[in-house]
Amino acid sequence: MNSTTRRLWIAPVAVLFGLSLAIFLGFYFLDDARGSGGGDYLQFEGDMITDALPALAGLTAAVLGIVITVVSIIVQLSSERYTGVAAMFLRDRVNVAVMAYFVVACVTGVWLSMAVQSDFVPRSGILAMLVFTTFGLVVMLPYFVYVFRFLEPQSIVARIRTQALDTVVHAVSSDPATAVAAQPGVLAAMEELTDITSNSISGKDKIIASRAVDAIKDFVVGYLAVKPRAPQAWFQIGQGIRDNPDFVAMDPESLRDLESRKHWVEWKALRQYLGIYNEAQAQGLMPDINYLVAIDTRYVGEAALARKDEEVVNLVFRFMNSYLRATLNAKAVRTAYNVLNQYRLLVEAMVKGGRDDIASAAVGHMIYYGRTSYDMQLGFVTETVAYDVGALCELAHHHGERDEALLTQFLELDQPLRAKKQEHGLIGIRKAQVKLACYYLFAGAEDRARRIAEDMKDEPVERRRAIREQLERVESKDFWEIIDRGRNFEYMPPPQRSQMATFFALFGEE
Repeated sequence: MNSTTRRLWIAPVAVLFGLSLAIFLGFYFLDDARGSGGGDYLQFEGDMITDALPALAGLTAAVLGIVITVVSIIVQLSSERYTGVAAMFLRDRVNVAVMAYFVVACVTGVWLSMAVQSDFVPRSGILAMLVFTTFGLVVMLPYFVYVFRFLEPQSIVARIRTQALDTVVHAVSSDPATAVAAQPGVLAAMEELTDITSNSISGKDKIIASRAVDAIKDFVVGYLAVKPRAPQAWFQIGQGIRDNPDFVAMDPESLRDLESRKHWVEWKALRQYLGIYNEAQAQGLMPDINYLVAIDTRYVGEAALARKDEEVVNLVFRFMNSYLRATLNAKAVRTAYNVLNQYRLLVEAMVKGGRDDIASAAVGHMIYYGRTSYDMQLGFVTETVAYDVGALCELAHHHGERDEALLTQFLELDQPLRAKKQEHGLIGIRKAQVKLACYYLFAGAEDRARRIAEDMKDEPVERRRAIREQLERVESKDFWEIIDRGRNFEYMPPPQRSQMATFFALFGEE
């Protein structure tokens, strides 16, 4: 028996029953002591009990009516906001057990009321009816508390996630036919969570929307743990889900790719994320949901990396790229700034996990979106890409000097800008490159610092001096405003900052 059961059921029932019994016994023994003729309480007489039994049955029926009325109203209100609540309520064992208890108690009371005769009193039945009625009255209040907790949005979200994961665990442990039959249930669970998120975004309910987004991530991470045990039939798109809008619109080749790569579940979940992301982006009401979608997508990618599921890792990056594309199209600079932070953290996981090939491809995408941002006059996003790629180069060098490919890509970020003579857009990128060069000098990688210096040799002297002066003025890692990343882009730790003079000496400058 867990603590929740004790807190919600055992303790309230015990308190209510004990208090009622204490009050009754107090007055009963008081009357008995005063000589009011209490006698034997359980000595029922036929001519005296005939009116009491129908009253007990009627009282139980009245309590059942109250319970049904209150519960129906609550369930109806929840059903208007969240789909599938009524079915979920009726599937719950506690709800079914309580309703069945009251029905059985009512029927027993009706039958018992007709069993009393002048020469026969069913004392055991009457005692049982007293217990039924007492327990029904006492349990009514804890049950209302249970129903309210059951229908809390957070509980609904958690229950949908748990049921979906239980379905998957059962499916992967069963025969192929059972696995295929379980596919629609998993699909429906993800769509229910998406529906809850969409409704919450429209209603500006950030807490519930966040819980639903997290629930999808928790489900996918849990699924990745049991996925290796799934039969081959599970990865085929069965007839029960083939007509789903997300699948029916795909061309046959794409469907075959989903099946061969064994990631239709992850694709569906991330497709739901993309829909949520676009909706939050379009409404502009909850940018935090965009950040959370990117964070949870990163968690999925990291979980897939830990499970060595390369197909899902690549899928995650495709969706992260889609988030960035949608963000740039909306010209949401702040959202791009935060999504790029998650993108960088995901690439860092690839570097730490030894997947340099995936990291290099991802940096190539970052470079592409950095150039696209500048063409869209979103220069700050381009600078963000530059600082993030610089940080990735530092990390890759720290983990075994595996930064050669990343550095080459970094030095190509500003090539189109220079070709178009957009000199004013080079300052932020050059600052990031100078920071990286100072790190290399501090780490003893002078050859890499010289590569950066060679790339900057044609910069006007005035611009190099301006870059150096601006970087030297930054002495605190904290920006003067509250920022989500927590650190000023241009800040360098003192040992790294001390290498600035050495770097600029490569240009013959003091």
